[in-house]
Amino acid sequence: MTQKVVVTDYTFPSLAAEEAAAVAAGAAFSAHQCKIDEEVAAAVADADAVAVQFARFGPKAAAAIRPGATVIRYGVGYDNIDLTAAAQAKLKVGYVPDYCADEVADHTSATILTLLRKLAPLDASVRRGEWAAVKICMPMKPFNDTTIGFFGMGQIGSAVRRRLDGFGFRFIASDPGVTVEQAQAAGVTLVSADALLSQADLISLHAPSTPATSGFFNAARFAQMQPHAMIVNSARGQLINEDDLASALVAGVIGGAALDVFHTEPLPAGSLLRNAPNCLLSPHAAWYSETAIGRLQGLVADDLARALRGAPPRKPVPDH
Repeated sequence: MTQKVVVTDYTFPSLAAEEAAAVAAGAAFSAHQCKIDEEVAAAVADADAVAVQFARFGPKAAAAIRPGATVIRYGVGYDNIDLTAAAQAKLKVGYVPDYCADEVADHTSATILTLLRKLAPLDASVRRGEWAAVKICMPMKPFNDTTIGFFGMGQIGSAVRRRLDGFGFRFIASDPGVTVEQAQAAGVTLVSADALLSQADLISLHAPSTPATSGFFNAARFAQMQPHAMIVNSARGQLINEDDLASALVAGVIGGAALDVFHTEPLPAGSLLRNAPNCLLSPHAAWYSETAIGRLQGLVADDLARALRGAPPRKPVPDH
């Protein structure tokens, strides 16, 4: 029986690499733009290897795909794949957590420096006809008296810390999966989540979205932060209660925020974040560079080829 490779949905200009991987193995190849569960299930029926971008891969798809097949997620996260259904169908699930680590670390580091030096409000003040540096900047600590806190200290958090090394910051981190020795090796002091909230002048989020972390940053947590403290999220939108954040910014409970990821993307027109003060927004752009797309597609194509010859994904989804 001819093997079958399916791409359920994509935003790339070309799928040449993925199709070439299928053709080289003598497999059939098809690409779709699935939006709903039924479309995904129909597209992946009897497939041996599937690449998914944003479409939901749920129980219907898991039941339709060939038993033991491989599902690869285009990207760092895999929230749109029902891992329970995939496990029940004995599917192999992989993702690509490393295709844009440098880009996200670069974007996050640039954002942190921009927030701390208040470049956006300073720019806006000049355009309004003001010339009041001290008025706009206050309060502003020197970097050698500033504590950067990391909520999650994995690959990207560690890369951000390395990029900020040399500015004189103090670094702390909260991550239940990191030991004191690992934190010391990464150049940070391991603290509790409560200590992170109360001590950090800026918190950078680098945790996955899990039942324990989803909505973690809410009104109660913002109230634990210092009034001048800021938060940066280039990880997962689900980590923050967005309405609570907007309210905290309006009330001056915290000093500022920068978000590249959101609960719903594109950001809805009615989102309170659009009019929140001291809030820097970007359209899920941290992953991007001119080579990142090609790197992502190349790694997914390699995983599809691995699947067709019976090998496991290069980066299996953790605990799956």
